[in-house]
Amino acid sequence: MIKKLIIATIILLPCFVMAQGNGRAVMLQMRNGKIYFDNTYSLSTSLKKELLFDRALNWLKGGFENADKSTIATDAKKGEVNGTGIFKIITSESGHYFWLRFVVNIVVNNATYEIKAYDFYEEPIEPGVSNEYSKIEYRWRDYRQGKPWGPEDKVLFEGMDKNIKEMLASLETVMGKQ
Repeated sequence: MIKKLIIATIILLPCFVMAQGNGRAVMLQMRNGKIYFDNTYSLSTSLKKELLFDRALNWLKGGFENADKSTIATDAKKGEVNGTGIFKIITSESGHYFWLRFVVNIVVNNATYEIKAYDFYEEPIEPGVSNEYSKIEYRWRDYRQGKPWGPEDKVLFEGMDKNIKEMLASLETVMGKQ
């Protein structure tokens, strides 16, 4: 009996290892079924709304590699900076990549700010694909359900997660300076 159990374990063990070979799962913040990042930060009480507003605006103007493709709107009275964020996510060694475009909204107050990133759109750049920007939620839903649209989806979502985290950390550094 023990011999059969050992043989069964040896036979089945490689199956379990392979099933776990996908690495960590990609987790993105969501709201109402859509990718939606919303983080609030508390800062030093010495940092006033006007200073934080200027920092948020300057950060958004230079915060993205392709800032020339970004739009910015402000409301100083409300302490609000709105713009478009754009990331280029390379998904293959052959040079395929995606443009990832989204809305960035930053609201500042004395000693606090909130950043929201939402309305994510993706545009694949690769030979034979000519679609324009489309909502990423459909691709994300299918990927989470184990039905990726293509082999580059995992790299796309990992890149998206990495870029968003880096974006949030970059803004946090700029906003928290004394």
